[in-house]
Amino acid sequence: MLHDSLPIAAIATAQGRGGIGIVRVSGKDLASVISAVCRLAPGASLQPRHATYLDFIQADGSLIDRGIALYFQAPHSYTGEDVLELQGHGGTVVLQMLLQRCLEAGQQIGLRLAEPGEFTHRAFLNDKMDLAQAEAVADLIDASTQAAARSASQSLSGAFSQTIHDLVERVVQLRMLVEATLDFPEEEIDFLEKSNARGQLQQIRDALGTVFDQAAQGALLRDGINVVLAGQPNVGKSSLLNALAGADIAIVTPIAGTTRDKVSQTIQIDGVPVNIIDTAGIRDPSEAADEVERIGMERTWQAVENADVVLHMLDATRGPTRGDEAIAERLPGGAPVIRLWNKIDLSGHRPQMEQLPDSTHIYLSATDGVGLDLLRAELLRIAGWQQTGESIYLARERHLIALRAAREHLDVAAELAARSDEALDLFAEELRLAQERLNSITGEFSSDDLLGVIFGRFCIGK
Repeated sequence: MLHDSLPIAAIATAQGRGGIGIVRVSGKDLASVISAVCRLAPGASLQPRHATYLDFIQADGSLIDRGIALYFQAPHSYTGEDVLELQGHGGTVVLQMLLQRCLEAGQQIGLRLAEPGEFTHRAFLNDKMDLAQAEAVADLIDASTQAAARSASQSLSGAFSQTIHDLVERVVQLRMLVEATLDFPEEEIDFLEKSNARGQLQQIRDALGTVFDQAAQGALLRDGINVVLAGQPNVGKSSLLNALAGADIAIVTPIAGTTRDKVSQTIQIDGVPVNIIDTAGIRDPSEAADEVERIGMERTWQAVENADVVLHMLDATRGPTRGDEAIAERLPGGAPVIRLWNKIDLSGHRPQMEQLPDSTHIYLSATDGVGLDLLRAELLRIAGWQQTGESIYLARERHLIALRAAREHLDVAAELAARSDEALDLFAEELRLAQERLNSITGEFSSDDLLGVIFGRFCIGK
């Protein structure tokens, strides 16, 4: 990502047709762009933060579109720079024409096309938001559930950042006490006892543990879990997908091997996104009807390898077969496996869940929907979801890594504090490292490479 201060422009609305489309320009000295693109009365100008209905024009004065022009003067804008937003009709061609006209009019000031995420990147660089808030912008756009959207909004408002700042402040206060003691050793003060350093450290560790739990729940809301349905042909995998989705997503017939490729559908369970992947039935490759079915089975095993949870589906009317046992032996040991006994409406079993020492078994009917609540509850339990009234921050994996690393440094500091005052210098160093990892969440300590990765994943125009 470029780091120059030249003005930038881009279409800020999604691709495709729509009622309204927006072209956004950000930078310094936008007067030349405004006068060239907007048809204003002689001597008139755009008033900051006031909407003006006018013509958007070409260089020869011909009409491109009619719409609303909004001008935000620095620093009172999204990016912290001067910002011009031209709101016209949302046709693909007309927006491209308007963007091209802005770029032509801004050549003399170096106006260029914005890179993905560059508007938000500038907002971060101009202290309009910190890094966690900037990431929440993208998370709010990508939220797949209402719960995820609410949590993203909370992070965007600064709630998560403020919690991290509070933790950092407490670490800093403790560091100050340690550093002061190191600077004046002649006082011979029993620092750890008289300043209650151990007690302060434990309070920080407890607070960090709470934040980590809330962030972990938020990460689950953001990313969800990948659940793969695996089993022999005609055990009811596609019927289960349809039952969980509440719609006819997959084709269901009595013919074995109907599903030839992966069929995916994202559902919500208590607000948590669950990506259900139905796969081709697994049987001995020599029994496959054709090459297409063999390829489908290979893709099934690829999906199983990448699953967070595997649902091994069996037919309760016939009990375990040699084919079922062969599938069970090949399932990888990394992801949890739930044995689903389907068709209990025909077998006479009652819906139930059995927790055996080596596996979990659930009896259900995909046709009647009986026992599905048991499956939903078990998936949430495996995912680690806890329905609480506490705030949840839509955290990312890098946030969890930073929080986990900070916790490890504080754990080491606690071990050092338990020994004696002789390890105060090491104690202080662990506190410094914990502070550094916490600061990386909000961007107070972040490398340019990290910033490039984060903002590069944004859409253009944001």
